[in-house]
Formats: sequence, C-alpha cells, structure tokens
Amino acid sequence: MTEAPNSGVTPESLSSKLIDSLEASHVEIVDQSGGCGQMFSAVIVSPQFASKKTTLSRHRLVNAALKDEIAAIHAWTPKCYTPAEWGKIKDISTSSSVSS
Repeated sequence: MTEAPNSGVTPESLSSKLIDSLEASHVEIVDQSGGCGQMFSAVIVSPQFASKKTTLSRHRLVNAALKDEIAAIHAWTPKCYTPAEWGKIKDISTSSSVSS
C-alpha cells in the first residue's frame, strides 16, 4: 500500500495566510486527511466578509487568498462569518451547553 502524497500545506500555514490576507480575527483549521495535508475544513471570522452578503462571494474571497494552497490540496471546506455573526454563534453554543 502506498502512502498519500503530502501536499506540504499545513493548518498553521493556512491560518497564517488567512490572518494576514483577510485580517481574520479567528481561524480554526482542521486537517481531516489524517495528516497528509490533502483535506481541510475551516472556520474563518473576518470583518471583510461584512461586504460579502452571499456564501459564494465569501468563499471566492477566501479561495483567492489561498489560491496556491488550494491548488495543492484535494478538498477545502470553509465556513465564513463576520465578527457579529460569529459572536451570535458563540452565544448560542454557550447558552445551549449551559442548559444541557
């Protein structure tokens, strides 16, 4: 059995680039490929998403920032939020975990 090739892309490199290029205030990157760097999911919080009302336009902004990295990996799943949207999501998750 052969190993999957490593893309050379890491959660840290993706996070750093998103913080720099999108002024992201919160980034969570998960390597879902078992460490070979071929499949990532992400939560990205950036004020730059405020002017992007559709999910597609937010994804396009992220994909443009990570153009080279996305070309090297197999799968990329971003979830993009403004700081206000992220604050509401955190409030909901906090209140539901407290009431459980």
